[in-house]
Amino acid sequence: MKVLIAAASFSRNISGVERHALNLARSLLMRQEIAELHFVVGPWQGNLMLHAGPSHDFRLRTHVADMSQSRMGRNYWYYRRLPELAAQIQADIVHYSFPMPLNVGAFHCPTVMTLHDLYPYEIPMNFGFPKFFFNRIVLRQCLRAADAISCVSDATRLRLKQYAPAEVWRKAVRIYNYVEPAPAAEVAPPISGWKGEPFLLCIAQHRRNKNIPTLIRAFDRMLRFGWIDGDSKLVIVGIRGPDTAKILQLANQPAIHGRIHFLEGLPEPELQWCYQHCEALVSPSLTEGFGAPVAEGIMAGCRIVCSDIPAHREIGDEFCRFVALNQNPVETLSAVISDALNEPKPGSRALPQMSAAAQAEQFVALYRTLIDAGAPVGTRDADDATAVANPEVAAATFPDGQSALAYRGSKYGSA
Repeated sequence: MKVLIAAASFSRNISGVERHALNLARSLLMRQEIAELHFVVGPWQGNLMLHAGPSHDFRLRTHVADMSQSRMGRNYWYYRRLPELAAQIQADIVHYSFPMPLNVGAFHCPTVMTLHDLYPYEIPMNFGFPKFFFNRIVLRQCLRAADAISCVSDATRLRLKQYAPAEVWRKAVRIYNYVEPAPAAEVAPPISGWKGEPFLLCIAQHRRNKNIPTLIRAFDRMLRFGWIDGDSKLVIVGIRGPDTAKILQLANQPAIHGRIHFLEGLPEPELQWCYQHCEALVSPSLTEGFGAPVAEGIMAGCRIVCSDIPAHREIGDEFCRFVALNQNPVETLSAVISDALNEPKPGSRALPQMSAAAQAEQFVALYRTLIDAGAPVGTRDADDATAVANPEVAAATFPDGQSALAYRGSKYGSA
């Protein structure tokens, strides 16, 4: 099986989307069914594969897309050039690691798209006006065109049902992100000037849904009331975004100036260092598609305080302190964090449903179902119409009793 993962994105530094693509590649390379794995990045993403790419495997082929970093350049490449690359390498499956324009008529093989969230609809100002209109258009087009949609959580799949028509939603399956801690390694503290001071940790892009300003205000309140050590710091790890200016303005207030550290693009060992040394991981998001930091914090043994939203409940219902942020959010969040700090650290816990092996098994089964369902009618026996290579997966892969075979038949007019 030849798999092409399209991971070329705008960001120069690693974020959640890039980590998903890299982890997908790592997990797939665990499977002997993968004969070749082709991984596409943008010209500005060289460090992505250098510092965070999968370990050397003769089956892995990296491609640097001939695209510009502009929105138009990236969209054009995905729509026109990606099908050409897929044909050139004779891919059996093309996997979009996030929504981009998908020219369904130009592909000779099935396509899968990972859906991380519905932010263009749920919280459009994540992207600003009028950009969110374009994000909605691209998301809607990709959802309709893809042969299958891999939702990173049940919460995301349920939101898809809310915003998309039945013919889109019935293509969706839930396959959790692969989240496993990297092996322990000796690294220098990534916090500039750190001398052992206690710190709270937040892993979040500078976007509205991450709710970073509420956390900064709560941190300020805890310092003023003496609820945390006077030398405490707040470490925020994540790439810049639409809310960066507001966040920096809050962080530069005299009472907390110099106490908040912003990091981005951390290699995996340094990120794990942050999990292992923080006093607590705090995730105050208004909405999430998955919530990888919460999962990683559970595995690292962190105290965890997070907003009471479906994605967080789905991951850590037994392991986290949940806080409702709909009323008096600053006061409530600061009080819950202070209480959590008085409890002992829980120790690391396993989440086997989010292992590399579990993700690889589910994706290989999905790919195989789509490949078998899309084979030309003349290459199958009559009995294959009701029994593809893995009938249990075919029956269960798509909800509402519709198999991938039936779906692709209805879409392309084949049996």
